[in-house]
Amino acid sequence: MPPLMSRVVPAIVSRSFALLFGLLWLASPTATAAERGALFRITLDGHEMHLFGTLHVGLPEFYPLEPRIAEALDQSSTLALEIDPAQPQRELLRALHEHGMLEAGSAGYEGMDPERRALLERLVAEGGLDPANARTFKPVLLATLLAMAEYTRQGYRSQLSSEAWLARQARAKGTRILELESLDRQLSLLDRLSEPERWRFLDETMGTIVSGAQRREARAMVQAWRSADRAALDAIAARGDADASVSGKFVNQVLLKERNAGLAGGLLHLLRQERKTFAAVGVLHLLGKGSVTALLQEQGAQVERVY
Repeated sequence: MPPLMSRVVPAIVSRSFALLFGLLWLASPTATAAERGALFRITLDGHEMHLFGTLHVGLPEFYPLEPRIAEALDQSSTLALEIDPAQPQRELLRALHEHGMLEAGSAGYEGMDPERRALLERLVAEGGLDPANARTFKPVLLATLLAMAEYTRQGYRSQLSSEAWLARQARAKGTRILELESLDRQLSLLDRLSEPERWRFLDETMGTIVSGAQRREARAMVQAWRSADRAALDAIAARGDADASVSGKFVNQVLLKERNAGLAGGLLHLLRQERKTFAAVGVLHLLGKGSVTALLQEQGAQVERVY
């Protein structure tokens, strides 16, 4: 499961939710700037947008981002993000309650066979999630939390995401921040699977954690992003396209491709309205078949991959 899923779940009082949203930025001011992720330059009718592929977790040494990022942001009237990291707590809680919790009276995890339930309880404990809270989450949401715990165990933190860093810079300069999506929209997507598929999603996620595949993929994703390794990032996107599992197809087709159309539409509207802008979305939205960049190009924009 790609790390971009970390963004679909808001933070609540449980420590586990700190895995998913960063509301503060704590990056070290002494870090060395380097190319990270992927950067595109989009032009249309004399208007210019820099489009940056983000990572939803981070380390202090990832910042500051390289000078071209800061320069482009300085010259921009607007910073467009999937969602502003500084969401009000009440909005996070409301969206979570509406879309992320099991229905009252549901058998929930009591209906799992004893062996699977024991494995789930072990993974919840190892991931640092609160067991009482975990039992109230829908299976796709819980699977997301468990997958994100693999990043946290390697030391990566969502409060050090590149979105949080960019939003902090924009606010310091008085730059407008535009949200391309909403929490309701993102969380509602978790209900798109049928009931059996939701439990299959959870089972597959547990399997990737037990096998170590989730840990390896998390490490590969962060390493590719931190070094702006174009070949490695493209290879990760290609693996996602080829993943035939229930969870893999859902992430690729719904959480990436389906959302890409709306993200591209919002970016195209912004590009047409304002002369110089900056946008940042999860890096996997910008790569592979049906990507945001491909959709923008289909709509007549000129797309240059800087790195």
